[in-house]
Amino acid sequence: MSSKYKFVNRDGVYFVTATIVDWVDVFTRNEYRNILLDCFRFCQQNQGLKIYGWVLMTNHFHLICSTTDEKGIGMVVRNIKSFTAMKIIDATINNPKESRKRWLLDIFAKNGLQSKNNVHYQFWQVENHPILLDNDETRFSQRLQYLHENPVRAGFVALAQEWKYSSAIDFYTLNKGLLDLVA
Repeated sequence: MSSKYKFVNRDGVYFVTATIVDWVDVFTRNEYRNILLDCFRFCQQNQGLKIYGWVLMTNHFHLICSTTDEKGIGMVVRNIKSFTAMKIIDATINNPKESRKRWLLDIFAKNGLQSKNNVHYQFWQVENHPILLDNDETRFSQRLQYLHENPVRAGFVALAQEWKYSSAIDFYTLNKGLLDLVA
């Protein structure tokens, strides 16, 4: 069995990507972004999540991360995705101001029907595409630059540090970003 795109080292540092089904732009709303960021913070405080770099785009996120939790980084990422899926779908259902409510729920329901792992809705794509970065400073630097440059490539900002939802602020300015990073 191939170890490509699997969490093979429970204690390793990984580049992880999580994407919304059908690449739907969910994180254009503060309410949904805050659910994910609060979950990252909870996992940092309670599940040993260590974040070395991150970016949150409109329909996916990238993390460079590890954990001190005995269950390993795969379980922490699974917990993040499971918890945020339920919370964001509930927030969508209960948000009277969500103009895209029916459209979003239809997409999540369609994807849920196609997956045997779900009862009703599917929010995240199944794959995380974890890439082990241990002991490879070049690969680590390349992935960190890649995630920081993501909003620039998308045309959202001219400079990586201008994107609020990223660790680029921590790396390229004297300001502190939205999440605590491992020093």
